[in-house]
Amino acid sequence: MPSFTFKSLLVFASLASLASLPAALASPVTPDIVPRATSCTIKTYTDATNLSSCTSITIAAQTVPAGQSLNVTGLKDGTTVTLSGDISFGTGVHWTGTLFTLSGGKISFNGNGHTINGNGAYYWDGQGTNGGVDKPKYTVALKHSGTFTNVKVINVPGHAFSVQNPAALTVSSVTYDNSAGKSLGHNTDGFDVSHSTDLTITGCTVINQDDCVAINSGTNVKFLNNSCTGGHGISIGSIKTGNVVNGVTISGNKVINNSNGLRIKTYADNNNASVSNVIYKDNTVTGATDYGVIIVQDY
Repeated sequence: MPSFTFKSLLVFASLASLASLPAALASPVTPDIVPRATSCTIKTYTDATNLSSCTSITIAAQTVPAGQSLNVTGLKDGTTVTLSGDISFGTGVHWTGTLFTLSGGKISFNGNGHTINGNGAYYWDGQGTNGGVDKPKYTVALKHSGTFTNVKVINVPGHAFSVQNPAALTVSSVTYDNSAGKSLGHNTDGFDVSHSTDLTITGCTVINQDDCVAINSGTNVKFLNNSCTGGHGISIGSIKTGNVVNGVTISGNKVINNSNGLRIKTYADNNNASVSNVIYKDNTVTGATDYGVIIVQDY
């Protein structure tokens, strides 16, 4: 649409003509009032309740007690969430809950370079989520649209991220470093993607002992310009009954010292499941111990 700039606008009217205007036209116009942002600070996990009225949320540095979750949920569109310090999760209880959940509408999250520490060494037993002691399956669960950026996640007990976004979400500049679990960490997936729509994961670094990303179901998923070290590579699947993956772009990634580079995992006896419209472009695989590219039809 063309833009126009009015440098000056002069209006002349006689007092008589102004006096003749209807009262409704002569009365001042009241502008629409934009509600002021409501700021909230989460200093302890118990503060994370009734957040639906908050539009600007700051999560302060804290240690969440063993066996408790930090659930920042029910947020409305336009809410901003920022970390002002590191978050650590206490140990002493073997349990299976998700440590940190962020959910709601269109949210802008910025970790400001701070760290979320799952203290996984307490749980690591070489069996991961397949057995052994009870352990949280996910350290971070994202159930929102918008943006999620600039945070470091370390020492996860099980998987790092569960991503189930209902609308467009961009995850960027995330570092997930589970290198301390090299000997006993297991099933330490980076990003587990399920039932996602319009998801982009870009510019992230993953150092772990399992899949860098596992796209289990979703449409229009992009995994771009990421670095994956030490795990099982970039995976689609495993695809189970009822799961559909359609429209995936995996491009510009570096896969370093993984067992596999690029992999698709399906099951032969599954029903109503499919993988389609997948593009691999400009990915670099170095130091793969098993396969550079592999499609497994009965995982």
